[in-house]
Amino acid sequence: DVLVRGAISLAAKIRISPLIVGLTVVALGTSAPELVVSVRAALVGYPDLAIANVVGSNIANVLLVVGLPAIVYPMACNQPGVAADGRVMMGATLLFIALCALGALGRIQGIVLLIGLGLFFAHVIRSSSLKQVWASEAPDESLAMERILGLPTTTMMIGVFVVLGAIALPLGAELLIRGGIGFAEALGIPNSVIGLTMVALGTSLPELATTLVAAFKKEAELAVGNVIGSNVLNLLAIMGVTALISPTPIEIPDRFLSLNLPVMFAAALVLTIVTSRRGTVGRALGATLLIGYVTYNVVLF
Repeated sequence: DVLVRGAISLAAKIRISPLIVGLTVVALGTSAPELVVSVRAALVGYPDLAIANVVGSNIANVLLVVGLPAIVYPMACNQPGVAADGRVMMGATLLFIALCALGALGRIQGIVLLIGLGLFFAHVIRSSSLKQVWASEAPDESLAMERILGLPTTTMMIGVFVVLGAIALPLGAELLIRGGIGFAEALGIPNSVIGLTMVALGTSLPELATTLVAAFKKEAELAVGNVIGSNVLNLLAIMGVTALISPTPIEIPDRFLSLNLPVMFAAALVLTIVTSRRGTVGRALGATLLIGYVTYNVVLF
């Protein structure tokens, strides 16, 4: 979270286009915990933890990160382009599930996911250009982000945020993996269960914290777009990179095909339907999503 705040301020200070900031700093920055944890887990021989982290994070992003703040303050889904982005998320989810159904994610599947990432970026650039984000929407979004996050303003504080975030992120990822594996061994449960729950929750905490603050400040409408972008990047960028550099193909356990992937699909479908109708995630739906997340965790354990 600190790294993203510092990077946003740094980009603004050196006058990088808001569109580029949104595509790189904000989008990739908020998915940085998942990326570092998944890549590290795959490299040290725990590929099941890597895929569990991404799938569990996508489930948590919808059921928890959207559900809990919606109870505090309803989230409108009527921003320009959010319906199209929701359909892109659904497409990425279906592509990922189809590749998992083949039994393993190897380098070829990783390349396919990264090609999908390129198409996603092309869609964002095209739709943003059509909406003239350069001139009109970006400043409003930037001001809203500033109100929600409380960005550093001085050059010294920006440097402190970036350096601290860059140091703390890989350190936190290493501690999270070690703690998660140790916890799984102590309880005698599979690593994937810890990855789907504790590790996934840990990597989703920046989004949850920001969204809750936004809800209390009645700025929660930004959260849905952030969740959609994060979910797309988790599937296409993080799993694409992880599958590409993993020493061995990432095997897909049967439990994933029968439980975890269907839950991820259902969560994405609910959010896609709401955004397509330009509706609102109200308190009733938020409570339902939150109950669904708790129930899912109970079933896992």
